[in-house]
Amino acid sequence: MFVVGLTGGIGSGKSTVAEMFAALEVELVDADIAAREVVAPGTPALAEIAKHFGSEILLSDGDLDRGALRQVIFHQEKERHWLEELLHPLIRKWLIQKISSSRTAYCLLVSPLLLETGQAELVDRILVVDVSIDTQIARTLARDGGKERTVRAIIASQIGRSQRLEHADDIIDNEMPREPLRQRVEKLHQGYLRIARAKKRQ
Repeated sequence: MFVVGLTGGIGSGKSTVAEMFAALEVELVDADIAAREVVAPGTPALAEIAKHFGSEILLSDGDLDRGALRQVIFHQEKERHWLEELLHPLIRKWLIQKISSSRTAYCLLVSPLLLETGQAELVDRILVVDVSIDTQIARTLARDGGKERTVRAIIASQIGRSQRLEHADDIIDNEMPREPLRQRVEKLHQGYLRIARAKKRQ
């Protein structure tokens, strides 16, 4: 299976780009979905989190209160590391299972932490969705609300923009309007299809 890793900082528009690939019938393997599933109610990981942070980290229906957890881990580095050590191996296992069961010509591993977590080892090529930090902040606040201080803390916790671009095989500048963006995705898609077919013939 030829795997393209799609990544970018918070608010860069990864989801928009991923949806455009999905419209071209490319299977998505989404690390955000993995992150939700491994802490679903009843999972051992959620029980560990509640034990560590206290039951107030849970909502009334037993689900994880992500907003409350985010406020803790992005202002306390030690707690963020504890959570990452618990969840990253579980997420990686989930991603590998999904990739192995993919049936499209190639699949897209969509992950905001592709480079920070070692998930890049699972992909053949890295596609970075890039925008300015000002755009990241503005889009995230418009989408999620919250405080600029928290958004800046999240950005600081991710790999730097210049480092992310250094790892890129392909880059999408997502400051552009939607139609040129769609055309850029289509062009990349055709290139990935050619690579995937060539790899299959080897």
